[in-house]
Amino acid sequence: MSQVQRQSIVVGLRELPAGRPATDFLDYLTIEAGLSDNTILAYGRDLREFLGYAGGRGVGQIADVNVHLVQIYLGELARRDKSENSAKRALVAIRMFLRFAKLRGLIEDAGEEILESPKTWQRLPIVCNKQQVLKLLEAPDPKEPFYLRDRAMLELLYATGVRASELAGLRTTDLNLDIGYLRCFGKGHKERVIPMGKVAITATLEYLRDLRPKLVKPKTQSHLLLSRTGGPLSRIEVWRLVKKYAIRAGMPRNVTVHTLRHCFATHLLSGGADLRSVQEMLGHVDIGTTQIYTHVDHERLRRIHKQFHPRP
Repeated sequence: MSQVQRQSIVVGLRELPAGRPATDFLDYLTIEAGLSDNTILAYGRDLREFLGYAGGRGVGQIADVNVHLVQIYLGELARRDKSENSAKRALVAIRMFLRFAKLRGLIEDAGEEILESPKTWQRLPIVCNKQQVLKLLEAPDPKEPFYLRDRAMLELLYATGVRASELAGLRTTDLNLDIGYLRCFGKGHKERVIPMGKVAITATLEYLRDLRPKLVKPKTQSHLLLSRTGGPLSRIEVWRLVKKYAIRAGMPRNVTVHTLRHCFATHLLSGGADLRSVQEMLGHVDIGTTQIYTHVDHERLRRIHKQFHPRP
């Protein structure tokens, strides 16, 4: 997390008592909770909105926050048509804040343990078939100046299933193209190693050989994917580029960079990969999160039903 982002959260949490609680809370989320920068930024926004709401109701001290206030706030989020996932994330941020406050002796008990998360429907992820993914991978035009970078970017996303933030954070030292794997750090700064296919290896090698040397600047560190100005390609830019090529390939407008992660998992399972291996490559802590992909591939389910049902 940059110093500017960190300071914006500290300023946004100005409703906290004087001293270092805002800074200490960020350290708690980073060191003790082990959350990623993107998660901390999201929690910071959620908590800033809650504290602003509490202040508007005359609650100016942490000790005055209680379960009833939080429940009223969740009702307010529902009236604002906030999604269930957004409300659930906001509640997690508030609960972590209250737990932190109790650990630091700022409050005695706010009853954060009895606050239940809103029940959410489990929505199936958007997955494209292999022909659609192939069109997306072939969308970059060889005549375009950043063709090699964008082709390598798309191939890496589909070959490894990494998140946009994980891809943007890759360094050249995270790749071993001789053996064919990359190393990335996911949520909670947990490291995992993912194999790469031959096509992704070839595309990455061509980018490293023919384009990256032209983009790299003296102050550029060892980031793998570079922007036109020589700086690291940001997570937002990765999202924008994937959206651009998805539209060019004639894919549905709701296709995003995360769709390639869904395709990676679903296509592996449909090809016979076991669930535990896919879980490890995706970096899921709970196999239940990976298990959702078994419900997406209808053809695979049909084959299993035909093979094992006593009355085919």
